[in-house]
Amino acid sequence: MTGALCVLTAGPALAADTFVEVNPSTAQAGSRVNLRASCGDNNNRQADVQSEAFGRMMLRPDNGFLTGSVTIPGSKAAGDYPVNLTCQNNNTASTTLTVVTMSQPAKGPATGGGGTADGSNPLLLAGGITATALVVAFGAYRAQRRRTDG
Repeated sequence: MTGALCVLTAGPALAADTFVEVNPSTAQAGSRVNLRASCGDNNNRQADVQSEAFGRMMLRPDNGFLTGSVTIPGSKAAGDYPVNLTCQNNNTASTTLTVVTMSQPAKGPATGGGGTADGSNPLLLAGGITATALVVAFGAYRAQRRRTDG
């Protein structure tokens, strides 16, 4: 009975060694993702990966795993996409890749010219100096007038 139990559990152990990972598992359309997989005892042969997120590609042996990189097309719609691994020994595995889109605003809000940001506009500088001089002169005039009036 113990021998039969070992035979029954040996099959699923190999299947557990078959997996596919996407890193990062959430990526922006137009970005590159890395894939890493295992086909159990068959990692010395390439394997096929397919997804609507990026199409079909082959993973190649790399230090005991199967690896590859792929770019998600920039026009890919946001959503969850299955990533399916098919090994040459007929093992399969799947995971999910979440594609997000982050739209960039066409332009910022109309809040001003932005010309004062670096202080290099000579007209603004001259206007500021003139306004400051007028305030000082008016203050001095008022102070002088108070002394002579009182």
